[in-house]
Amino acid sequence: MKKVVQLVVGLAALPTLALTSLADHHEEAGFLSLFDGKSLKDWDGNPKFWSVQDGAITGITTKENPTKGNTFIIWRGGTVDDFELRLQFKIVGGNSGIQYRSKDHGNWVVGGYQGDFEAGKTFSGILYEERGRGILAQRGQKTVIHPGKDKHRVEVVGSIGESAEIQAVIKEEQWNDYKIIARGYEFTHVINGRVTSQVTDLDRKGRTESGILALQLHAGPPMNVQFRNIRIKPFKGINLSGKWGFEVETDQGTGEPQFDLKQSGNQVTGTYEGLFGTQKVEGTLRGNRLTLIVEGDYEGQSMVSTYEGKVTGFNSIEGSLNINDQIDATFTGTKR
Repeated sequence: MKKVVQLVVGLAALPTLALTSLADHHEEAGFLSLFDGKSLKDWDGNPKFWSVQDGAITGITTKENPTKGNTFIIWRGGTVDDFELRLQFKIVGGNSGIQYRSKDHGNWVVGGYQGDFEAGKTFSGILYEERGRGILAQRGQKTVIHPGKDKHRVEVVGSIGESAEIQAVIKEEQWNDYKIIARGYEFTHVINGRVTSQVTDLDRKGRTESGILALQLHAGPPMNVQFRNIRIKPFKGINLSGKWGFEVETDQGTGEPQFDLKQSGNQVTGTYEGLFGTQKVEGTLRGNRLTLIVEGDYEGQSMVSTYEGKVTGFNSIEGSLNINDQIDATFTGTKR
């Protein structure tokens, strides 16, 4: 038994993606969680304004602690291109937004596509381009953005509904659901199940294919904005191919095996390097559920290690490790 326990420490390793863990009651097929509900892991914002309160990412400004310009908390787990993003927001005072396919200008300043929302009754659900082309669709509009010689042109091609009627589904100072779908250069914003705006961006000079995600705290009067249950479904799928570093936690200590994985469809192969030397890896990925199996010998004893986990981000995984049906441990993995 002692050999098996020692083995766990060396074997411990599974790929982990850079999004945080996904709460079980919000698990949806193909979705990855970007916020663990308790820490700002993978999030980067000015600590003067951003924290975790009541299980939510929280941004607060006061009369005594104002922000001189719009400030953002940036998700550092990777960049996004085609996806469906789902989260919940609550706002008391002021204006905020969800940045996507955006650019980091440094010092927590971000520019790019934004799913806007506010404590007022006009802008929630519009598509606004921060530090760029401005409003690309008012609430209730379906638009096409055309290139121009000197400036883009916004063409309204349809109506999704009256602004006041859309506002009626938004709950003041309560939790609301926000969904953003980005596929190619077509963007749809949805609040509480109601489509609020749709945009097709044909402006090659102004549009972007990919970029960062961020959350906004707006300059101006004191405000409080909160975000929770943040999860994303990348339409191009999860790709585990690459080098991973793992940490395996047991009662005996921590192991740090390394994996070099290759993914083809839902099949995962590769190599493991750790306590058992270099060994082959075989596994499967179904949705965001990953199983990896490593077989090897340790001091003359045959060992079968099974890693079962959940992809929790673009560059992170977490789960449990079982060795010879005798030893259980937990692991996290991070893509190098």
